Amino acid sequence: MVHARYRLRGGEDQSFDTEAAMLEERGCEVQRFIVDNAHIDDTRPGLLLAADAIWSRSARTEIKAAIGRSRPDVVHVHNTFPRLSPSIYSAIRAEGVPVVQTLHNFRSLCLNGLLFRHGSPCEDCVGHSFQMPGIVRRCYRDSYAVSAAVAAMNLVHQALATYRKHVNLFLACSDFARQRFIVGGLPAERITVKPNTARDPGNEAASWSRPRSGAVFIGRLSPEKGISNLIQAWRGVGHRLTVVGDGPLAAQLREQASDEVVFTGWRSREEISSILSNAALLCLPSICYEQWPLAAGEAMSHGVPVLASDLGALPEIVQSGKTGLLLAPDHVEAWRSEASALLASPQRLAEMGRAARNDYLNRLSPNRVMGQLIGHYQSVLRGAL
Repeated sequence: MVHARYRLRGGEDQSFDTEAAMLEERGCEVQRFIVDNAHIDDTRPGLLLAADAIWSRSARTEIKAAIGRSRPDVVHVHNTFPRLSPSIYSAIRAEGVPVVQTLHNFRSLCLNGLLFRHGSPCEDCVGHSFQMPGIVRRCYRDSYAVSAAVAAMNLVHQALATYRKHVNLFLACSDFARQRFIVGGLPAERITVKPNTARDPGNEAASWSRPRSGAVFIGRLSPEKGISNLIQAWRGVGHRLTVVGDGPLAAQLREQASDEVVFTGWRSREEISSILSNAALLCLPSICYEQWPLAAGEAMSHGVPVLASDLGALPEIVQSGKTGLLLAPDHVEAWRSEASALLASPQRLAEMGRAARNDYLNRLSPNRVMGQLIGHYQSVLRGAL
């Protein structure tokens, strides 16, 4: 399993760690090939950093050596950006090993990986060989230079047909994402949907036999997560909102929040499990296209219904009216009124929570999802893909 960790730990890092551990628990031998983007030398000239993101000779050499040592049946790639670069795919295939790629983000379609610009979803670069709109708008780190570097990376590997030639199977987290990647040029017959999973905390943690109260938000405090709208909506709701996470908007949000909002910062998985076990509602107000947020699966595993925006993959996760509700993300008054009404109706929340738990067990549990993943590995090993 191959992964370039992010400077700020996020859902992709957690998904990588969770899947690797769950595969080992199911009898697979997992060798982890990890680099950490926190170790990027920012003093290096920008052109050299950009060149490495396009074609890293050192990463190719290192991964070929790792394959020589462990002789894996399959290589499962999660993130290559920027330290590994897409150059590793041809190096892996040259060793005769099939490649599976999880499409955690939209990096090959969008310079910032989010399909998001100026507070709204944006698909202006999807399906275009050269992502000029993203360069002109400085969509990656608000810089012409680094935006151009990412665009060059995507252009080079599209021209080389890197993904088409060297990846046997792509795993999209949702059908919504799968459709975008098809428009973006990936072969439809080699993209299948495999959602993220979350560990099962057990029936007691998911029980509604004890009182539950309040809502919770779990995630990065950044613009695309819609947390500013949620804080604005959370005035006069009459119930506590616990915000778990940190990010660039943290200080601003603390100033704007009413006294009904409690900020905890990041918490351990055990602490988050305890919070969810006592919560009555999870809020997912994202204004970007979410692929399959881990917070949703974690909430459902704990029997917590989800109040979510109706963008991206969220309609695939939340059955509105059954396991939660879907709302337009920018309708602040609707969020306030629906949150108030739900939290004032514990019986309705309990019904939704039990339905969410059942949906998790049927669709999103580790046994279900990891069974799918191992089945995909077996398919590529049989040469079916």
